[in-house]
Amino acid sequence: MGDEEKSLKIERVNNPLELKDELLKFVFRVYQGTGGAYPALEWVEKKPSVDDFEGFKRVYEPFLEFRLGKEFDELYVLKKDGRIIGTVALVYNLEGKNVWWVPEEIKNEKSGLIEFFMVDPAYRGKGYGSMLLEFAVERLKEFGREAYVITFPDLEAYSYYMKKGFTRVMDYREFVVLKYGGEGRGGDA
Repeated sequence: MGDEEKSLKIERVNNPLELKDELLKFVFRVYQGTGGAYPALEWVEKKPSVDDFEGFKRVYEPFLEFRLGKEFDELYVLKKDGRIIGTVALVYNLEGKNVWWVPEEIKNEKSGLIEFFMVDPAYRGKGYGSMLLEFAVERLKEFGREAYVITFPDLEAYSYYMKKGFTRVMDYREFVVLKYGGEGRGGDA
């Protein structure tokens, strides 16, 4: 397994929109692997079936374009054999961005969001998620930012984040806001 780990590298994507088609396919694999639970597509009245790539593309592509072009400050991919198997994005310049799912209380120069955090279901349970999440938290620390995640309380990801050192700091709309480092680090939340 040692060699396999060395060949895996978290790469920064300089022009995220150029990867849109590949990312669309990757996110659809996640959608299929989670039985349509993630991404939640909460704005869609009738969600596409997990076999309907064209339907998924129709509803998700405009949102993905917005995220890649206007929301993410940094996007990273984890590749294996030239194929994307994981992603994580950082958002730390919240000023002027149309991120309606972020509560005003955390829209400041101390906050950084971990977004678009996914691992291809075929590669789950191998530590790749931990690798990406730890990378994201450390990268935000380099900017002097505290790491936040905004998710849904009923997603499997929620308990994953809790196990990884995040604590629930508030409920906002249908989401929960989680902050990294709740244990023993002086709760100023």
